[in-house]
Amino acid sequence: MGSEASVRVLMVSFPAQGHINPLLRLAKSLAAKGLYVTFATTESVGKHMRTTNNITDESVISIGDGFLKFDFFEDGVAEDGTKKIGLSEQCALLELVGRQYVSQVIKKQAEENQPISCIINNPFVPWVTDVAAQHAIPSAILWVQSCAVFTAYYSYFHKLVSFPSDADPYIDVQLPSLVLKYNEIPDFLHPFSAYPFLGTLILEQFKTLSKPFCLLVDSFEELEGEYLEYLSKFVTIRPVGPLFKTTKATCTRDIRGDLTKSDDCIEWLNSRKATSVVYISFGSIVYLPQEQVTEIAYGIMKSQVSFLWVLKPPPEEFGVPPHVLPSGFLEGTRERGKVVQWSPQEEVLSHPSVACFMTHCGWNSSMEAVSLGVPMLTFPAWGDQVTNAKFIVDVFGVGIRLGYGQAQNKMISRDEVSKCLLEATIGPKAQALKQNAFKWRKAAEEAVSVSGSSARNLDAFLQDIKDRRLVTDHRK
Repeated sequence: MGSEASVRVLMVSFPAQGHINPLLRLAKSLAAKGLYVTFATTESVGKHMRTTNNITDESVISIGDGFLKFDFFEDGVAEDGTKKIGLSEQCALLELVGRQYVSQVIKKQAEENQPISCIINNPFVPWVTDVAAQHAIPSAILWVQSCAVFTAYYSYFHKLVSFPSDADPYIDVQLPSLVLKYNEIPDFLHPFSAYPFLGTLILEQFKTLSKPFCLLVDSFEELEGEYLEYLSKFVTIRPVGPLFKTTKATCTRDIRGDLTKSDDCIEWLNSRKATSVVYISFGSIVYLPQEQVTEIAYGIMKSQVSFLWVLKPPPEEFGVPPHVLPSGFLEGTRERGKVVQWSPQEEVLSHPSVACFMTHCGWNSSMEAVSLGVPMLTFPAWGDQVTNAKFIVDVFGVGIRLGYGQAQNKMISRDEVSKCLLEATIGPKAQALKQNAFKWRKAAEEAVSVSGSSARNLDAFLQDIKDRRLVTDHRK
């Protein structure tokens, strides 16, 4: 084991698919460069990760020059589902258990003379930063949304610009180089938000921003240069994305953070013509109303496009019935379509037969599509998705607006769905989107290449950890 593998990093992830994936990608990239990384999250998702990805606890996986180990801790939520608790209670319980867990790991590693050099967390578990500071261990955050969205939260928290309020709910918000309408800001910040608790939870991280020595972002300089330049006045920020590409460049081992096993759809895509398939997926959490699913189905039939549709069963805790497709839909589209419960999204989006992506605009999905040169039909639900949709359409120029966010409570008709599907796949608009998408794909590839901006930032972050470790060792 080389000297760098004695540089130990603990990563703590919020137990949700969209948080686990980017942090695990970062974990693999750091391990490939020679570090010993422990990736920790709760047992409630650990059980899914083990079965879906063939992961075993405590076993040390060799990656590149370093190592990766998984550690799942009990989060105190009843396994049998006898006690249903809300998200705010879950988060409070997670903090209570998580603080103790992180402290124990720090002490145990120190006793074994293998001290932790750095602790990295993602948003929604801001207390990790506190525990690291209490033990005088350097910490960093991986922000799993865009730099523009971080700017919005930062501006809101520090009252740098005016935001919609109960007294004035419809005002515009001035960000660097762009004005966001009241319904384009991350909607957890809006007084009408259906999930105000999530806004409060995200803002908790901003209270402790002086503690981490670095903020890492799953983005790249070429894509969000203006926002990075603006934020660098306030925080040390290093874009290291797109992380799924960074991982491919540094790590050959295919270890995923998926909580659901993918259906086999690559063989089916292989049978389709180049740029002929519309890929439809709304991520791991978003649940569309049944009526909207029905309209999308009829829109697909009307447009006659080929499609791969991920229709995931709703999470049990939602207490809602699975979606039902219109009678005759599957029979009528069998020759040109496929419906699955989950897909290997990276492989799907990089497949030559895929023409465009109807998406909920979560940042992971947006980043994958932008970086793989796939145009999008934007169908955001809530949170940062509504802001990402604005950027995909109006700033990056790779999307057509389809939905407007669930707060708008607006049904998108089958005619509109059909019109947008055709616009995004054939004709001059589709061509323009494809050209812009290709430009971003090239920029993303350059960012993660050996001398690219994100590769340099990752190396600089690695050097930061080593330098801080030397200082810590020297103090002892």
